[in-house]
Amino acid sequence: MPREKKPIESRAWDAASVELLEKAGRDGVVTAFDRADTQQNHCKFGTQGVCCRICHMGPCRITPKSPRGVCGANADTIVARNFLREVASGVAAHSDHARHLVLLLKKAAEGAAQGYGIKDEKALLRMAGKYDIDPAEKTSGEIAATLAAKLLGEFTSQEQTLETLNLAPVKQQNIWKSMNTVPHGIDRMIVESMHRTHIGVDHDYSNILMHAFRTSIADGWGGSRIASMVSDILFGTPFPVRSSANLGVIREDHVNLLVHGHEPELSEMLTIASQDPKIVASAKEAGAAGIGLAGICCTANEILMRHGIPVAGNFLQQELALITGAIEVMVVDVQCCMPSLPEVAQAYHTEIVATSDIARTIGATPFSFDTDKALDSAKELIKKAIDNFKSRDPKKVAIPKSHKPIVAGFSVDAVKYMLGGTFRASFRPLNDAVMQGRIFGIVGIVGCNNPNSRLDEYTNILTKELVKNNVLILKTGCAAIASAKEGMLTPESALNEAGDGLREVCETVGIPPILHMGSCVDNSRILEAAAEVVFEGGLGDSIAGLPAVGVAPEWMSEKAVAIGCYFVASGVDVILGNAFHVFGSEKVTDFLHSTTQDIFGASFHHCPSPEKAATTALDIIAAARKKLGIDTQSERKLFDMKDRREILV
Repeated sequence: MPREKKPIESRAWDAASVELLEKAGRDGVVTAFDRADTQQNHCKFGTQGVCCRICHMGPCRITPKSPRGVCGANADTIVARNFLREVASGVAAHSDHARHLVLLLKKAAEGAAQGYGIKDEKALLRMAGKYDIDPAEKTSGEIAATLAAKLLGEFTSQEQTLETLNLAPVKQQNIWKSMNTVPHGIDRMIVESMHRTHIGVDHDYSNILMHAFRTSIADGWGGSRIASMVSDILFGTPFPVRSSANLGVIREDHVNLLVHGHEPELSEMLTIASQDPKIVASAKEAGAAGIGLAGICCTANEILMRHGIPVAGNFLQQELALITGAIEVMVVDVQCCMPSLPEVAQAYHTEIVATSDIARTIGATPFSFDTDKALDSAKELIKKAIDNFKSRDPKKVAIPKSHKPIVAGFSVDAVKYMLGGTFRASFRPLNDAVMQGRIFGIVGIVGCNNPNSRLDEYTNILTKELVKNNVLILKTGCAAIASAKEGMLTPESALNEAGDGLREVCETVGIPPILHMGSCVDNSRILEAAAEVVFEGGLGDSIAGLPAVGVAPEWMSEKAVAIGCYFVASGVDVILGNAFHVFGSEKVTDFLHSTTQDIFGASFHHCPSPEKAATTALDIIAAARKKLGIDTQSERKLFDMKDRREILV
């Protein structure tokens, strides 16, 4: 018996997505939302984490009547092993992204990567300083080459611990050392994760879970942190830019190219090539007004925060963008690119081009992107889109009008500059605002979309509730795009949504109450911001204990599991909109939701509704403020000369 389909309005929060879902129905196109309807009877063994298929004596499924698998593994071991494998996969995804960027830095330093160079020398020198590289009498290329060699060592190191761990507060580092969760080389951690979970190796659920946190630290303070820092060197450190977001940014009279995925090397070149006068002239000769470049998912965030390129949508809008009928080419690379894209594209004229050798999709056009000829490759792809413009069927074109203005690109350096200018750049004003109670706390909202809930609903309801309660929000990835589509990523939105204290700070500094900090790999920027708060002083000596919380409202990927783990391991409580697949083991569930509080000073919390998540986050922040002794708001006082003399005595 077929499952009853959900009403279209219950699938997505924003009107543009609803409009295109209706069009998909008329066009006979099946999307992720339809496929979610056919998968409502989820496997209970899978959702509880008690299905084991790591050897071929099974698969084994744990039940009260069969409490052990063929090898003797019980639910605790099986659930922990499955969890560690999810973490390892997530860490591998982010860290492989970082490796590609480091190899590109090496090529750029050697002058062997067409169109690439050192875009931000200050970022290069900052990072060189962190690795004790003396810049004296060295060219930028020589510094970059030395740095690239050191960074590659962070992946391959077998005995040395990651040097990037030194970027964390000392107390946090000491916690990791005392709990034996200091990671060695990134690659070694991932390999060891797979070894530990092979049949007949590690059976102690707590030992397995501790390695999950150890491996995740190699991502948050290793791979992801390296990816963000190297991106800043090669492409520039993000500073606030204005743009717009949602499917309405697609322009009917333009040759439209969408970039989708996660690695910014090609999208950077496409940005440059799309502005080439000869390329624009070719588009006009084909009958278009110009080249329209926009992004989907995390690649969108990368080129948005550095170039102001519009965002067409987040993860669950990738198919909807094609349904507009106005996309000539969608360029995809790695992570979060649905294998259904070529099938949806068949209903229109769109060509899907897969550019990564490790990510091929049946039905997509393979295109090997060569960094040695990067700009030429980008121009070739745009020419492909121009040639396809003539195949567009005007009768199938329907572009929603909905799009909102946004301000994005709040790197930690940008925030410090906005708080103190060139010569007094620091987090001091932010710390003071927190201590005075004008900002109640800080919440990082991150993660994907999931068709098992209404697109963007949880994220937007939670965001508005927290902002109303004077909570400053840091956002990345698809969660940031959700706020962008809602029109909440502009300084002006503080006037309408923020509580009085947060509004005062936002108006004074000129920032939105929600800061767009980049793609999902840039969650390391949120950790960097948390570390800066600690270094600035006045709010404790560790990230654990800060009035700060992380939330993953609509997450779905293994990367999100790794991200959640490295936030908890760093001392930040994490609220999950969707539960982990661990409830088949009470011991594993208790370890993740309680025991880690004693180990790292933070744990996971499952809150299936945004209202519950808001209450939980505010309670955690309130408890942290009380422990720090800042639970009562201090009033500002104008000091006269007598007051000043008393201070100096």
